[in-house]
Amino acid sequence: MPSPYRALFAAPGTMAFSTAGLVGRLPLAMTGVGVLAMISELTGSYRLAGLVTATIALAAAAIGPQIARLVDRHGQTKVLRPATLVAAGSGAGLILCATADAPVWTFFVFAVGAGSVPSVGSMVRARWAAIYRGRSELHTAYSWEATVDEICFIAGPPLAIGLSTGWFPAAGPLLAGMFLLIGVFWLTAQKATEPVPAPRDEHTAGSALASRGLQVLVVTCVATGVVFGSVEVVSVAFADELGNKAASSLALAIYAAGSCLAGLVFGLLRLKGAAGPRWLLGVCAMAVSLIPLQFVASLPALCVTLFFAGLAIAPTMVTTMGLVASHVPGTKLTEGMTWVSTGLAVGVALGSGAAGTAVDEWGARAAYGVPGVAGALAAVVAFLGYRRLREPAPTTEGQPVDEHDQQGEQDARLA
Repeated sequence: MPSPYRALFAAPGTMAFSTAGLVGRLPLAMTGVGVLAMISELTGSYRLAGLVTATIALAAAAIGPQIARLVDRHGQTKVLRPATLVAAGSGAGLILCATADAPVWTFFVFAVGAGSVPSVGSMVRARWAAIYRGRSELHTAYSWEATVDEICFIAGPPLAIGLSTGWFPAAGPLLAGMFLLIGVFWLTAQKATEPVPAPRDEHTAGSALASRGLQVLVVTCVATGVVFGSVEVVSVAFADELGNKAASSLALAIYAAGSCLAGLVFGLLRLKGAAGPRWLLGVCAMAVSLIPLQFVASLPALCVTLFFAGLAIAPTMVTTMGLVASHVPGTKLTEGMTWVSTGLAVGVALGSGAAGTAVDEWGARAAYGVPGVAGALAAVVAFLGYRRLREPAPTTEGQPVDEHDQQGEQDARLA
């Protein structure tokens, strides 16, 4: 492991909570496709499977920030364990209803409950921030966690689909639920690295989303999520049109691998200057990288194009998380990071639906216009909102400070 990463994990407990976070995040990549495979196998209806999967995603988008807000106030252990038990129990209920041929409406009731799954990635990043706030190691930590995200999306979907189609239909979502329980309870058992909630009198009313800078980041992430969701759907359809649907899993793994590699390299860099321009450049690079998708005509060309398109993802998301920490009060950090994840989740749901419709109407090759348009929209939002990212960030009390004062405050906390 390169020296910046060795130095990163020199702090006691860091390897343990990052590993627990990897286990707890696998369901993020497994649950949707696992439920999709399970219901389609049991009922033969892709429409029903898609609606139930979308319900889980939208419920998670609505409930996730509220869970994060409670975490900021009461701590990870007190909030994450009950929320995880609700999510896992609801997932088990969904599995029982699907396998027992229960009324369809029960699928949606349990799908909403399954949406109470906490954003484990945000919880892990909050632990890194508590240890390395204001230090260069935090950039490396966020790069590492972006790489972990991509590892989950490389391994998770093939594992879930393979189990549900090759063993028994409920195997994928069942294993995802087990990973969630193990990961969250393992993470919350590590008390030494759990961020200590700020005193009650330091918490302000309202949501972290009141931050103008965070609003720009979240809206941009919605458009970015549309890119992710539509690329997945269209790539599967494109491979199917060429008579090799199974090859789509390889293409999407290469897409994630490009992001994974870029994230590891990005973490080795010691970057200076404001993060805003790097973020804007990353969003624009992602948009430009999607243009060649409009011209692919073979699976090898698709794999190469997706690899290069993936290179812009992790660095952009690492910078996004860094900007979240700069534009929300410290007492709302977990909530702020969860809003970013929520924006991505909403975008993925929208992108999947839009891409599916485009494939049905115009075919897979033309449907690559959906991620192309979404990438361009993300760049436009980034340009229009960039000024907000240059505004002074709020302190805990909600009053603005400039970057110099904010860095001094962070250094004082570390002393």
